[in-house]
Amino acid sequence: MVQSIIFDMDGTLFQTDTILELSLDDAFENLRAMDEWIGATPLDAYRSIMGVPLPKVWETLLPEHSIEVREQTDAYFLERLIENIRTGKGALYPNVKETFEYLTANDYSIYIASNGLTAYLQAIVEHYRLDRWVTETFSIQQIETLDKGDLVGKIIGKYAITNGAVVGDRLSDINAAKDNGLVAIGCNFDFAQEDELAQADFVINDMIELKTVLSI
Repeated sequence: MVQSIIFDMDGTLFQTDTILELSLDDAFENLRAMDEWIGATPLDAYRSIMGVPLPKVWETLLPEHSIEVREQTDAYFLERLIENIRTGKGALYPNVKETFEYLTANDYSIYIASNGLTAYLQAIVEHYRLDRWVTETFSIQQIETLDKGDLVGKIIGKYAITNGAVVGDRLSDINAAKDNGLVAIGCNFDFAQEDELAQADFVINDMIELKTVLSI
């Protein structure tokens, strides 16, 4: 019996692409102003690696830039993401709140494990008041290895979870579930990859479908 549900954030609960283009454009416009970038914002390249920790994002998007420039870009991008969240430019996926209501009403414990940074996650949780249902939100910043499986393991250890599931849209979420002996539920949402979802125990196309999956 699944009793605890650990959710990914980006591409699972939060529609990151609603603020992604705005924030990424802001960051690269800042780079252009510093004469550190020429050309269009590499949005497609970012989409292809969506879900990895931000330091790895900048290693990929800015491979020839200095660590200093990457760190400056990282900080500026985070500022823009948070501001766009707080001004209501983002959105949760459909039925997230309804599903959380259902889970808590049926005695499920809810956690969030994300590759996002702490301040970014806090902005989402606060703006949408997710702490009404979520026991605790965990950031990859809390794990030196930057490994999602280790982050999920930290949650399991802290809350003595014996039965649970990980819900997410990418392979890192699926592997995190399997590495920790939990059920892997894949979300066929914006950033999902068919070959990755094939490795999940269950796949949902809408968050509300968790009701059906959990009753199996």
